[in-house]
Amino acid sequence: MKKDHKLVRMWKEGDWDLYENLNVYTGRPEKKNRKLSFPPAPMPETAKAQTRAFYRLFTVLAVVLCAVLASSLIISAAVMPQFGAVDAPAVNQVYLRYADRWLADTGATNIVAGVILNYRAFDTLGESHVLFAALCAVMLLLTDCRDDRKSITRHEPLFNPRKDVIITQVVKILIPLILVFGIYVVLNGHLSPGGGFSGGTIMGAAFILYAAAFGFEASERILSPRVNKILTAAALIFYSLIKSYSFYTGANHLESFITNGVPGRIVSAGLILPLNIAVGLVVCCTMYGMYSLFKRGRT
Repeated sequence: MKKDHKLVRMWKEGDWDLYENLNVYTGRPEKKNRKLSFPPAPMPETAKAQTRAFYRLFTVLAVVLCAVLASSLIISAAVMPQFGAVDAPAVNQVYLRYADRWLADTGATNIVAGVILNYRAFDTLGESHVLFAALCAVMLLLTDCRDDRKSITRHEPLFNPRKDVIITQVVKILIPLILVFGIYVVLNGHLSPGGGFSGGTIMGAAFILYAAAFGFEASERILSPRVNKILTAAALIFYSLIKSYSFYTGANHLESFITNGVPGRIVSAGLILPLNIAVGLVVCCTMYGMYSLFKRGRT
């Protein structure tokens, strides 16, 4: 207490600087380069008016767009034939074509692969682009380009699988088996149940398991973010180019040099095998890319 009274008396008399000696007296280090925070400057009235006008225009355009879209859907549903009607084109044309001609048209013994990668290949191309667009959106949301991104604090997980001998040894055994099975599902998709979507999911799960067990430093030696982007873009471009050739020859009634081959063989079904490979790469890279981005958080 006497020491405290002495300090107070010295401070009153001007012999003791409270700010310089308080950190020393309390044992706390002095903070350097302290940044003063000031309240943000008020927005000018012109900027406020422009902002209000923009939001009004945005609201009006959004309502108009939704109204047009809803009206189009309602009108389309109103003019469609009744569900189950015998004179509906979907009842008397499409399924009969698929059921009677699928093997001759596609050469695939798996009718599902023949439908999604031959009859409806354009829809499958759109689905693959949706996956790529979703991956790009996640990258934009979780990539931080600010200058102070290095100051983000990273906390170590409570449980680190890399330090568990059982997990790492089991994963070393499982990874090759999972990858081989995924490749088999992709390559055999036109002959039996499987294909690019299911096989790509299996391969993506293998890379996710490897990253969870050994960390991103180890997994990026095999599938780095740059390689991931290149593979996804190359697979989509390859799919678009070779299927555009098929669309062009079919629309103009031209003979294609790509034949269906002998049904049941691994190299058959025309373009379905390479398309399955392209779809499998897109799905695999998208799954692993999204997992790595969400696991890391903002980078």
